[in-house]
Amino acid sequence: QVQLVESGGGLVQPGGSLRLSCATSRSILSINAMGWYRQAAGKQRELVATITSDGSTNYADSVKGRFTISRDNTKNTVYLQMNSLKAEDTAVYYCSATLYPRPGMRTDYWGQGTQVTVSS
Repeated sequence: QVQLVESGGGLVQPGGSLRLSCATSRSILSINAMGWYRQAAGKQRELVATITSDGSTNYADSVKGRFTISRDNTKNTVYLQMNSLKAEDTAVYYCSATLYPRPGMRTDYWGQGTQVTVSS
């Protein structure tokens, strides 16, 4: 089991920055991959960024160059630094943890979500 608690969402003006945090209930090094997803009103949940246990990162094209995913192993926390925010970044952001407990098996855990609103 993995429990995830997100924080850091809020209201920001276009062009502004926010940093989201996701604290995990177990050692982050024991989790195969951590990620951030988002879901805008009336749309499907979409991948924003992921980071694997070996530190490899992946980003959606829409956020490349603006968002950075990182982690602090000592705090068991993953971050999403969001810069140059746009109105279209408005969504509920969810933290995820992916485990592969045995070959062919995948388990995903989700946080409760945090609202990010980009508006003037």
